[in-house]
Amino acid sequence: MAGEMVSLEQCLEKYVPERELKEITRILYGRELPDIKISEKAEQLSQRHNFEVKAYQICAAKEELTSPRIVRVGVIQNSIAAETTAPVSEQRAALHEKITHMTEAAALCGVNILCYQEAWTMPFAFCTREKQPWCEFAESAESGPTTQLCQELARKHNMVIVSPILERDSIHGDTLWNTAVVVSNTGYYLGKSRKNHIPRVGDFNESTYYMEGDTGHVVFQTQFGRIAVNICYGRHHPQNWMMYGINGAEIVFNPSATVGGLSEPMWGIEARNAAIANSYFTCAINRVGTETFPNEFTSADGKPAHKDFGHFYGSSYVAAPDGSRTPSLSRTHDGLLVCDLDLNLCRQVKDRWGFRMTQRLDLYAASLSAAIQPEYQPPVVKDMC
Repeated sequence: MAGEMVSLEQCLEKYVPERELKEITRILYGRELPDIKISEKAEQLSQRHNFEVKAYQICAAKEELTSPRIVRVGVIQNSIAAETTAPVSEQRAALHEKITHMTEAAALCGVNILCYQEAWTMPFAFCTREKQPWCEFAESAESGPTTQLCQELARKHNMVIVSPILERDSIHGDTLWNTAVVVSNTGYYLGKSRKNHIPRVGDFNESTYYMEGDTGHVVFQTQFGRIAVNICYGRHHPQNWMMYGINGAEIVFNPSATVGGLSEPMWGIEARNAAIANSYFTCAINRVGTETFPNEFTSADGKPAHKDFGHFYGSSYVAAPDGSRTPSLSRTHDGLLVCDLDLNLCRQVKDRWGFRMTQRLDLYAASLSAAIQPEYQPPVVKDMC
């Protein structure tokens, strides 16, 4: 990761005078968010295992009749922990160990709901189109070793855990899926949400391994609020975000794996815009680092064969329905982002802006129903002069 810029925030802090920096922060992030004091033990753990911890609060207006509904969320971004040439069992075990330490730090920070990055138990090998050894990372969503680990951690820390994995569905012909497993704070397997939209762009050859998910837009009612998981490429589809909101989500996690040369200009926009448009909180999570594979692969774009995707730029953040957002985690280092969210803000923004009331779902339902018909003709008025 040598030569990569650590973060936009670090550059601003280094070169912009304090008075101007405060105004720039307001413009970039909507409002200045108070920090949360990180526990000394969490700080020590982060230093010992080489990851950063940042923590913020996103408050709502005080109300007379309703108490604040504060939930503390955490998101983790990380690099892989072993070489991609190591045995599969060693690679997964190393990541299990790394994430266990980071989860312990989240628990020390009082996190209620924690989400890991997309396919966190493995390198993002879907670029290679090779079936071996990468398919060996796939495991049962309900009872695989990663879910068992998450159940243990959830029970231990009284924490809901969202764990995106490569799933093997042995009931339906050993098919593979890109899946997020949700474990309740009691350690109970709550359910799963499969990736709705599969990329076919650049090196992202994921349809070699799995196809579009079949779980729809499921929302999970946890003890801390209603959550949903919009996995990676689904963030490019506004209708995908919209359906989680229609189904009642208050927090939507977006665990991702995306590289700088492809998507970075869009990264800070999409999850934030979804939070505004759908009156819920969004948590955008991206992995970190450059992962190199043993064999070269091509993208069918005329460029030379290569052994890596490019740099996964991290930059995880949380966005609120009022348009505000936290600063990002680093572009180059493992990190834990903690954020207090007052879920009352979702309702308050709906009251203020009226996006739900003015949404006109009936209009779009009729238009979309017509548009998918084979004989459809767009209602384009042509100038015949």
